[in-house]
Amino acid sequence: MSIDIQVLLILGGPLCLAGYGQEANRIQAVEDGLKAPYVIEGAPAATWKLADRMKFHHVPAIGVAVIHEGKIVWAKGYGGAGEDTLFQAASISKPVTALAALSMVRNGQLSLDEDVNVKLKSWKVPENEFTAKEKVTVRRLLSHSAGMTVHGFAGYAAGVPVPSLVQVLNGEKPANSDPIRVDVLPGSIWRYSGGGFTVLQQLMIDVAGKPFPEILQKAVLGPIGMTHSTYQQPLPVSMRPKAAQAYRSDGTQVEGGWHTYPEMAAAGLWTTPSDLARFAIELRKEARGESNRVLTPELAKAMLTVQKGDFGLGIGVSGEGTSRHFGHGGANEGYRCEFEMYLDSGDGAAVMTNSDDGSSLAPEIFRSISAAYGWPDFKPRSIKVTKLDPASMLPLAGEYQLGDMKIIVALETGKLWVTPPGGSRAELLPQSETQFLIGDMNLPEVTFQKDEKGEVTGLRAFGQVARRIP
Repeated sequence: MSIDIQVLLILGGPLCLAGYGQEANRIQAVEDGLKAPYVIEGAPAATWKLADRMKFHHVPAIGVAVIHEGKIVWAKGYGGAGEDTLFQAASISKPVTALAALSMVRNGQLSLDEDVNVKLKSWKVPENEFTAKEKVTVRRLLSHSAGMTVHGFAGYAAGVPVPSLVQVLNGEKPANSDPIRVDVLPGSIWRYSGGGFTVLQQLMIDVAGKPFPEILQKAVLGPIGMTHSTYQQPLPVSMRPKAAQAYRSDGTQVEGGWHTYPEMAAAGLWTTPSDLARFAIELRKEARGESNRVLTPELAKAMLTVQKGDFGLGIGVSGEGTSRHFGHGGANEGYRCEFEMYLDSGDGAAVMTNSDDGSSLAPEIFRSISAAYGWPDFKPRSIKVTKLDPASMLPLAGEYQLGDMKIIVALETGKLWVTPPGGSRAELLPQSETQFLIGDMNLPEVTFQKDEKGEVTGLRAFGQVARRIP
């Protein structure tokens, strides 16, 4: 579909040519204005075209939906994607699940602060010294503060056995994840836990007495109008022609097209950027008292109120005043996605990709959208770069072992480059002779380590130390 017809259909009805021209210009600005996470002081800011960055990051398909003043103003697919192409939303499944769980609180089926074991039937949270003092509750599960284990899930490749939900909860074969347990005092810390949402999934099934996809369809997807979305796992055959195939960072396709996730509450949503935008718009409206399709204004406001860390009930919340926004990211095998929404302006966007390297591309797109629509956040960071003699950087080049993976550092054209495990090559921006920032990756820091003789022994990156391979 051409941009002209597509924008016309999204906005609907007679369209002012001047208004359309402005939106068309913004679309072009987004597509041509992708930005790095930094601007080097004294140097011109780099901008890229979306098509070029898709090739650079090995992302075959991408979907974008942009929200302005509380409405979807355009949505578009790139590469092999159309506007209605399905992607796995991965962990963005969690805030949609949270909305459904809170709808069950609204109708009295669940209580935010009751011990979940009271209503769990098919499985119980194993009691121990931690649960003896504090209980696992819906509020704590939603806010990642229930003290539960298991960060995330790898899913199940085509052709391999898929465990039942109880097998996942117990870590029993054929489950490929550890048992989900409480190992710290509930309510004491924030720690991201897909395992906690899997407990919530079992609780919602036990209380409603219905399959999880049916619960979500009736509570959220149907009322909001997310007509291209489902929690069914595996994906129904009838919907598969619309699904984007999943890809690795090196450009190879995930075997079988994608993985199956029985952990539906945490990772099982299939959707489109436009449907995610509809979710964000509805949640904002409900928090502002402009709608009550799913929640009361009080519950919607509670969902967007920080509980622990920067998390509300199932969703991230950041900023103050006009900068206050909510959102969530997602990472399944071969998919990377993100959505953000501003409470005050009603501006936002959803970006979905079908590649592990989409996590590098999506922030570039958000910075481009921010510039085109005047968002207060998602802007490049201004940094200073120390000039180093290439000869002083040469000893840093080499291979570094990080577990069973390698980090490759190379000196080329007088610049130092790093290739992280499973990622794209990026420039190392010098801050000192041993400290660098990784360009194109939201500027994580790399510190090279030396022994007493000044020999390079390793590097510290991503919170871990990789030893230099002789």
